[in-house]
Amino acid sequence: QVQLEESGGGLVQAGGSLRLSCAASGRTFNSYLMGWFRQAPGKEREFVAAISRSAGTTYYADSVKGRFTISRDNAKNTAYLQMDNLKPEDTAVYSCAASRRSSIPIVSRDYDYWGQGTQVTVSS
Repeated sequence: QVQLEESGGGLVQAGGSLRLSCAASGRTFNSYLMGWFRQAPGKEREFVAAISRSAGTTYYADSVKGRFTISRDNAKNTAYLQMDNLKPEDTAVYSCAASRRSSIPIVSRDYDYWGQGTQVTVSS
């Protein structure tokens, strides 16, 4: 089992940047695929990005491709989401998640553990 805790959210102007962190407990962090999801008010949770165990493969939603970068540091048990050129439509609660699947999942039901989420608000 792994526990996840996000940090790094906040209020930023459009065009600005934020870096989210996802700290994981336990000594098996590198056995999990990691993903980021977001949920805006009144909308369903949507996939943002995911990364393989070795960080050799990444996958992004089209809406964030070229602006967001997912990474991980297995020595620090932490995953990151660097968000650049933020837009008001990026405003949401961002959650990280861990999966035991063999291939990178992009649907929330394929993730086994979730953090509480961190709020990101982008003003215009």
